[in-house]
Amino acid sequence: MREMTAQQITDVVRRLCMEANCHLPQDMKARIEESRDQESWPQAREILERIIENYRIADAHDRPICQDTGMACVFVKVGQEVHIQGNLTEAIHEGVRQGYDQGYLRKSVVRDPLDRVNTGDNTPAMIYYDLVPGDRVEITVAPKGFGSENMSQIKMLKPSDGLQGVKDFILKAVEDAGPNPCPPIVVGVGVGGTFDKAALMAKQALLRPAGSHNPVPFYAQLEEEMLEAINRLGMGPQGFGGKTTALAVNIEQCPTHIAGLPVAVNINCHVTRHQTEVL
Repeated sequence: MREMTAQQITDVVRRLCMEANCHLPQDMKARIEESRDQESWPQAREILERIIENYRIADAHDRPICQDTGMACVFVKVGQEVHIQGNLTEAIHEGVRQGYDQGYLRKSVVRDPLDRVNTGDNTPAMIYYDLVPGDRVEITVAPKGFGSENMSQIKMLKPSDGLQGVKDFILKAVEDAGPNPCPPIVVGVGVGGTFDKAALMAKQALLRPAGSHNPVPFYAQLEEEMLEAINRLGMGPQGFGGKTTALAVNIEQCPTHIAGLPVAVNINCHVTRHQTEVL
């Protein structure tokens, strides 16, 4: 059994909070630059240029890519052969607390959805655990801004709605969002499971590298089809027109009940931030 301290977890989460907010993953940069090169609409190309300039400045000066430094979503894969000395959940919250303080990141979390009093340290984090084989702990910090989070939708379709119902719902969610989530966007989709499982899969789908595909050929083809359909909407970067409304559509699926067809769409802006470390 491998021993690990809660302090090790805190230190990693603190660093990942700062890195994720200041440095866009390379796959996202490459996808944005590729889209810029393929844009024929001058205004769309100019907006993508400004987006590129923004993340380059953030890289050079360790500054947040966006003023909304998000709610900290922390995905943790804990090996079955690891024993953590201390409280793992509290260690993660402390890492978020320290990271947002030391990184001068905006604190955006309120203690209650109705009384709206800010917690002052961006905690609590939203934590998702997965128990896996081995003696390692993998931590991914994915700050989620709410300009895009607010545009997400979930729907319990009927099985008879079938594939076309899924396609229609994905497209409608993006159309309803319009320019609000700061396109170009990344669209995470969860199909199957239960009400809550579909939503979790949609969020996890946003962690996949841009340009990657679902390993099941049927869903990989559906991802490509929906990306093309979304980009044909013509909303373009920041909603000013163009063919780059979305950078990627990532779909995850799992078994569901004979009477159900849950579908969730979790939208992210072009600042699709996440950093991972394995201990």
